[in-house]
Amino acid sequence: MMAAKKILWTLERIQEGLNKFHTGHGRYPTATEFDDFSYLPRAKTIERRFGGLIELRKQLKLSGGHDLRTGEHSTNRAHAINQRAHAMEKRVYDFLTKRFGRELVHREYFFTDDHRTRADFFVYDTKKGFCVDVFYPNSPRNLTGCLNIKLTKYANTAEMLPYPVIFLQMNETIDQRALDSLIQKKKRGLGHDQYLMSWDTFQSFCTVRNPLKVLKQAVS
Repeated sequence: MMAAKKILWTLERIQEGLNKFHTGHGRYPTATEFDDFSYLPRAKTIERRFGGLIELRKQLKLSGGHDLRTGEHSTNRAHAINQRAHAMEKRVYDFLTKRFGRELVHREYFFTDDHRTRADFFVYDTKKGFCVDVFYPNSPRNLTGCLNIKLTKYANTAEMLPYPVIFLQMNETIDQRALDSLIQKKKRGLGHDQYLMSWDTFQSFCTVRNPLKVLKQAVS
């Protein structure tokens, strides 16, 4: 069997790939997006041949700034992420309150006494309740990094918490099979009663959980 032909990544070829990305996204790619876009070389190749992405952008005289970690691009990206996070949490909150009732859904739940370590939601149900930590990874590569951060946050609390902790990833292009495959390959797996779920799986999970019945005292 013949070996695959090695691609010669000239500036012209890279410029063509950048133009394709820009046409589809309205901007130029970040380092991780280089690695995931088939029309571009890996970021390590750029580092080795051109001295990094900043130097490459300077050579190609790309618009929008050379260092995407600072300036207008960084500001716009942070604003877009914040808007998406707000909309995403509202979507989850609306779903939970409809299913369990507003009084049984606790937002920004502090599960330790340091008043820093918190989850997005705690839901009171008939099975001791459950905790939900919501996030949106841009890609499977980004998903791994996000999950590692969350596992670190919960590393010393898993055995303490008497209820499930659900890491809910909201990128619907990454399905539950991909999530399960990721967990199987990870050296550092999920802790006790921790689960990584897609939006579809989470909705199914909630259908078999019942709201806590709160007894109301009669007013004399």
